[in-house]
Amino acid sequence: QVQLVESGGGLVQPGSSLRLSCEGSGFHLDDYAIGWFRQAPGKEREVVSCMSETDDNTWYPDFVKGRFTISRDGVKSMIYLQMNNLKPEDTAVYYCAAKYEAVDTTEFYTDADEYDYWGQGTQVTVSS
Repeated sequence: QVQLVESGGGLVQPGSSLRLSCEGSGFHLDDYAIGWFRQAPGKEREVVSCMSETDDNTWYPDFVKGRFTISRDGVKSMIYLQMNNLKPEDTAVYYCAAKYEAVDTTEFYTDADEYDYWGQGTQVTVSS
């Protein structure tokens, strides 16, 4: 059974850093493209980073570029999101996601509908 479990969220002050973790089980992480999304109250879910299955190509929207970094550890079956210089507008529930790739590909996916598996989410609150 495929499962993704996020951790690492919390309440932090503006300018702080957090590292979110997402532990995968029941599948081989290196066969998947991965992504992080977030959803704030009253807003639609939006992508904050994604990474291809092969070559680990990454993509970030402008509003997090230079502040957020996605990474993975295939051996540990972990996905990470390093978030620096956090802003109040980063407050949201953050979700990790994985999409199975039957063949090696350098594509990454910004559309949430592309993903096969999701974690339950972890709350990040940025406030002074």
